Amino acid sequence: MIRFYFHPTPNPAKVALLLEELGLAYEVVAVDTSKGEQHAPAFRAINPNGKVPAIVDTEGPGGKEARVFDSSAILLYLGEKTGRFAGAPADKPELLSWLFFIASGLGPFSGQAVHFQHAAPEKLPYAINRYRREIERHYRVLDRHLAGRDWIVGTDYSIADMSAWGWLARAGRVLPGEDDALAAFPNLKRLFETVDARPAAARAKAVAKDHPFRRTTDEDTKRAMFPSNYPEIAM
Repeated sequence: MIRFYFHPTPNPAKVALLLEELGLAYEVVAVDTSKGEQHAPAFRAINPNGKVPAIVDTEGPGGKEARVFDSSAILLYLGEKTGRFAGAPADKPELLSWLFFIASGLGPFSGQAVHFQHAAPEKLPYAINRYRREIERHYRVLDRHLAGRDWIVGTDYSIADMSAWGWLARAGRVLPGEDDALAAFPNLKRLFETVDARPAAARAKAVAKDHPFRRTTDEDTKRAMFPSNYPEIAM
């Protein structure tokens, strides 16, 4: 059994997709980050960084319970544990390269683009331009790589494609103002639509859909989400 610590945001979505593709038994543990539940001691014992997603595998290495945090680490762990979607051995260098390109580039730059366009109290032109242009650059890198390819790595669907899907699903929020945020990146758009059409993607998008996650943004939400902006509560 996998205990899956979840909030409906892009990084947990990647893990939800892999769990659904694998058909593993898992229990969703909702972590309402808008309420600050990620800072609770019980959750910090699972992820000291206070971020979702995280999992606890009750049948980890040696049959012992094991925690794994960070979406890329979870994708790799589950892919290697099950022997599925982790690429052929010959593809491992490429898989790791693209997985960490997404983890260190496409993901965080998307997050910063969203933050400075939607959450920041001041709309700073420099910051908005910086992160929009960088995410467009990351999109172009991946779009060019995908020319003539069905998948990011090798000839098969893998955790690299799932990782990209998590943030590409939010492209309209990352690049607001565009009728189709992926239109300028046709190969990337094709990849996203191919993954998004999979039955497992529909199931992943429905995870915890009935849970009453906090939807409002007020001062308490900002303190929960961005504690480093408030030195007296920074963790």
